[in-house]
Amino acid sequence: MTEASTRRRARGGGGAARRAERTAVSVETARYIERNIPNFEVLTPEAIEIIEANAETVLAEIGVNFVNNPAALERWRAAGAEVDGERVRIPRGLARKLCETAPSRFVQHARNPARNVEIGGKSLVLAPVYGPPFVRDAHGGRRYATMEDFRKFVKLGYMSKWLHHSGGTVCEPTDIPVNKRHLDMLFAHMTLSDKPFMGSVTEPSRAQDSVDMCEILFGKDFVQQNTVMTSLINVNSPLTFDDVMMGALEVYARNNQACIISPFIVGGAMAPVSVAGTLTQVLAEVLAGIAYSQLIRPGAPVIFGAFVTSIDMNSGAPTFGTPEASQILYGAGQLARRLGLPFRSGGGLCASKLPDAQAAYETANTLNAALLGGVNFMLHACGWLEGGLVSSFEKFVLDADQLGVLHKLAQGVSADENAQALGAISEVGPGGHYLGCEHTQANFKTAFWRSEVFDYKPFETWEEEGARDSQTLASLRVARLLETYQQPAIDPAIQAELEAYVAAKKDSMPDAFM
Repeated sequence: MTEASTRRRARGGGGAARRAERTAVSVETARYIERNIPNFEVLTPEAIEIIEANAETVLAEIGVNFVNNPAALERWRAAGAEVDGERVRIPRGLARKLCETAPSRFVQHARNPARNVEIGGKSLVLAPVYGPPFVRDAHGGRRYATMEDFRKFVKLGYMSKWLHHSGGTVCEPTDIPVNKRHLDMLFAHMTLSDKPFMGSVTEPSRAQDSVDMCEILFGKDFVQQNTVMTSLINVNSPLTFDDVMMGALEVYARNNQACIISPFIVGGAMAPVSVAGTLTQVLAEVLAGIAYSQLIRPGAPVIFGAFVTSIDMNSGAPTFGTPEASQILYGAGQLARRLGLPFRSGGGLCASKLPDAQAAYETANTLNAALLGGVNFMLHACGWLEGGLVSSFEKFVLDADQLGVLHKLAQGVSADENAQALGAISEVGPGGHYLGCEHTQANFKTAFWRSEVFDYKPFETWEEEGARDSQTLASLRVARLLETYQQPAIDPAIQAELEAYVAAKKDSMPDAFM
């Protein structure tokens, strides 16, 4: 031990209790964010009017395709649309009129009512990464995801204070047959966490399995009268709605479960290269998708989604955290609010292959844009790597830690008597310091947000402890959270019924890996 470190440790004798408090096991979850800050808006009233008018032109004159779905075509024809083959042309104003029955705000119930979330208005609900077939950690590198990886991510999500939602396909467990893995994933969300979760959308029957399992967990009547799932329905941009996603949407809408209607756009490949052009297509697709949900069941809860990134014109690869993507996010938020609908976008998006500086910059850009742009449901809030191909354990905890910054920023700036701190300024006076004053002593625990992953120690201490970088620190946190994970209690009879349902469904069909 060096002389300098001996002096530092001697000074810290009174901090043992505070260190113990900071390192105590906690499964506390912060309440979903309610913004006390204004939204950032980039579109002028004139620009909004142009985009809205152009979107109506797209629907009325170009139209959208509903593929392999005769029932959808009949519903549209009955509603007054022109149907030509699989092309649906929607008269001006019809889609917007149908969208009026969708709620502007709804509650998604968790099995622990203390963790219910409200989606819409000024709220922001944070959910983890969704969909990657690969995982990465500091020890095993990049590899195909397994069900055990999936369970670990669910546990990490449950243990993450700033994450409000357990998510859906936090990684794609490739060691389980395609036609059965949704059962294991849902069971994990339902039993290893008590936060809200998402259902399966990869086939309509799997959406129905999701509803059936929720009826076991919550009760059939409760599910029919309340929203217990918020699931992702991607539009096959440009202007195409396939039968798989629409089939899942039909199941969820009929059963009063929420869907995110989200164009999946890489600008320059699946939409125009311009911000206004892309927003026109996004609005047209969202209007058509949400209107269709209301044809299934007026009042079914939905979210206006916008997942938009740009393309690198040299390599053809998608890019993230770019200024154009932020502009589209801000603009889409304005369009969603004009419709009176909850808004989904953003996340901890990046193209980096590792949880490095590129990942941090791109992620920070997107997280901040989502906060300022009025996002109500943020999917991919933590763990996303390599353009969405990889769920990273280290990035999961790094991102989940940084979500605390969003909570703090969203509070805005207080100007109450305590925040004015005139008593402190008077007590200290010219030339003094505030470390020991009454105001500091009363407020120091909550005055400043503090990372639970980053290293704030002096250089000498950092060097003595192995000169650990952020990925190393994150790897240690992953291990600690998994070691201290405590499964939330669940009624044994409900768990047994869920297990029996999963077993029976698996036994009813052969394995399929395609």
